[in-house]
Amino acid sequence: MTPTGSVASAGHTERLAFDGDTSLPATATIFDGTWAVRAEDGTGSAPNALCQTGTATFPAVALSGENYRDGVFAVRFKAISGKEDQAAGIIFRVVDRDNYYILRTNALEGNVNFYRYRNGQRAAVKEANATVTAGQWHELRVEVAGQSMTSYLDGTRLAEASDSTFGSGRVGLWTKADSQTCFDDLTITAR
Repeated sequence: MTPTGSVASAGHTERLAFDGDTSLPATATIFDGTWAVRAEDGTGSAPNALCQTGTATFPAVALSGENYRDGVFAVRFKAISGKEDQAAGIIFRVVDRDNYYILRTNALEGNVNFYRYRNGQRAAVKEANATVTAGQWHELRVEVAGQSMTSYLDGTRLAEASDSTFGSGRVGLWTKADSQTCFDDLTITAR
């Protein structure tokens, strides 16, 4: 599966700090959930963050204006609340609303996992235990090269996975169920 549009060349970078405007970037495509830019304490670049405050099965938003094949995708996040889940994730190689990879953390489960979301169905690719503290800012990063994916939480290398389902696509953010989560300083760099 391949998305429409060209693929960003090596070195191309997009940075979203959500501070210049209180609306979503013009490149945003909301797949599900309630996403809004708002003031949030402790952001890396004050005063705003992009927060997901609704309840849906898999709230997700594609944000990049370009498609990416290989690259480094990183975001700061804070899991605020949620009784069922307290999740935060990066989606990448987004073909459309039903086809992409997910790297997600969960403060309630204490893990960082890779998933493949294909034809609207989520399947685990690789799982790793990790301490994710709700109410604190963390950094989630994924490095992608070919079919290899490596996850990092706060600079610590965690799960490594391999999958060739999706070759390129957009980059965005993701949560799960009743997760109330804020994101800041999304950096997307092509390799």
